[in-house]
Amino acid sequence: MFILVTGGSKCRKSAIAESLFNNFRYRKFYIATMMPYGDDAEKTIKRHHKMRMGKGFETIEKYTDVNNINIPEKCGVLLECIGNLCANEMFNDMCNNILKNPIEKITENIKYISQKSELFVAVTNEVGSDGTEYSPETMEYIKNLGKINCNLTSIADVVIECIYGIPVFIKGDVKLC
Repeated sequence: MFILVTGGSKCRKSAIAESLFNNFRYRKFYIATMMPYGDDAEKTIKRHHKMRMGKGFETIEKYTDVNNINIPEKCGVLLECIGNLCANEMFNDMCNNILKNPIEKITENIKYISQKSELFVAVTNEVGSDGTEYSPETMEYIKNLGKINCNLTSIADVVIECIYGIPVFIKGDVKLC
């Protein structure tokens, strides 16, 4: 099952995504895509480590090319998050083969992981609805992430939008743990 969790900043997306694994009895992997650059990133990473402490997740830090992760059978995978993955593919000098347009690559990589895992939950971000005009690079990122989110919504079994901490089912349904 592939579940996509989306929403705005600090709306409890991660907590809701993690709760989907509360009763999952097989191995659980957490793919962390946030590069540890700057104080804000470091704080977010520490907060996420603390949130999943004691929940049985094995953390894999992978900033690009997430399809290169060896995923065992019957495992659960939580990928946090598609927004970071998109930015990493588009902008980071340390990543090989920087893509101006990562839409197809990320969509295919996510499809691959969802097919390999028993339960796959991907967290993404709602961006671009504020109506603000940004730099051309940021506008390209917003466009790409929006298209990726549309693609992932079409292949996901369940889509949950988090609104102020409340999960709203946009597509499909699951019992939240």
